[in-house]
Amino acid sequence: MTLDDLSDDVSDQYSDLGDELAVSLDRETRNELALLTTALEPESTDELVRRAVHMLFQTAIETGNMDFHLRSGYDCTYDEYLSGMTFDEMTGANQFPQAQEKDDRRYQF
Repeated sequence: MTLDDLSDDVSDQYSDLGDELAVSLDRETRNELALLTTALEPESTDELVRRAVHMLFQTAIETGNMDFHLRSGYDCTYDEYLSGMTFDEMTGANQFPQAQEKDDRRYQF
């Protein structure tokens, strides 16, 4: 898959999500959300869920986890996604392709 595939998939997911998301909670998540709501006193639990998504996203970026998954599935990084170009396109490596011939004689004396 490519950078273009990633952009298309992100656009599709964005459209599919809509403005609201129903999430089922297990016992542990419900308990943690109740404690966070009590301690932080947000206007609604929706605010805590939004913050949680932002924190998870930021952590995935900072730890390189996002790049790992993007490289595995789409052969690109988050920086490449943001710029809309692959590293090779940014550096011009695609403009001057090298010959792919193996010249084994080069190292023979």
